[in-house]
Amino acid sequence: MIRNATINDLDRIIEITKACAAFMISNKIFQWNEHYPNIETFENDVLKGNLYVLEIKNKLIGCLVISNKMDEFYSKVNWLTPNKNNLYLHRLAVDPDYQKKGYAKQLMSFSFEFAKANNIKSIRLDTFSGNPFNNVFYSNLGFKKYDEVTKITTDSIIPFLISAVCDAPINIPSN
Repeated sequence: MIRNATINDLDRIIEITKACAAFMISNKIFQWNEHYPNIETFENDVLKGNLYVLEIKNKLIGCLVISNKMDEFYSKVNWLTPNKNNLYLHRLAVDPDYQKKGYAKQLMSFSFEFAKANNIKSIRLDTFSGNPFNNVFYSNLGFKKYDEVTKITTDSIIPFLISAVCDAPINIPSN
C-alpha cells in the first residue's frame, strides 16, 4: 500500500535512508551521507503533503517525494518542456533488505499514475551521475538525460554532480 507519510513515519524513513546511504557508500557511490537526507528535510516533505511511503504487510519499506515545485538549481537545466505543469521526484528510497524486488518500480509507477490523474505533462528528477544503478533504473522507466548540473553542498564530501533527467513519458513501460 502506498500512502501519504505522517510524522510518525519519520524514524523508520531515516532508518531506511541511512541504510541506503551505507549501502551506496559501500559501493563507492557518494550520493547520500550522514547529513543528507535528514529528518528536517523529511519533516518539511510531510508538512507539504509530498512524502509518500510504501508499506508491505504493515511494514514501511520505502518512500518517495512527489512535488510540483521546481528547485532553484533546476532553473539552469535546459528542459525539453516548459517549466509548468510538471512533477519533480526526490528521495526515492527502498530498504536494502527489500531491494531488487520491484518495490522502487512500484513507487515510480505510483508517481506516473499520480501524474496521469493530475494531468501532468512531464515528470522530472535528478540522480547522482556516479550512481550507475539509478541511472539504468530511470532510463529503463523512460527518463532521458538532458543536462548535468553541479550542485556544491556543504554537507557532501565531494561536489555533487547531478545528472538531470527529465520529461519521462506519462506511461509505464512494460518489462
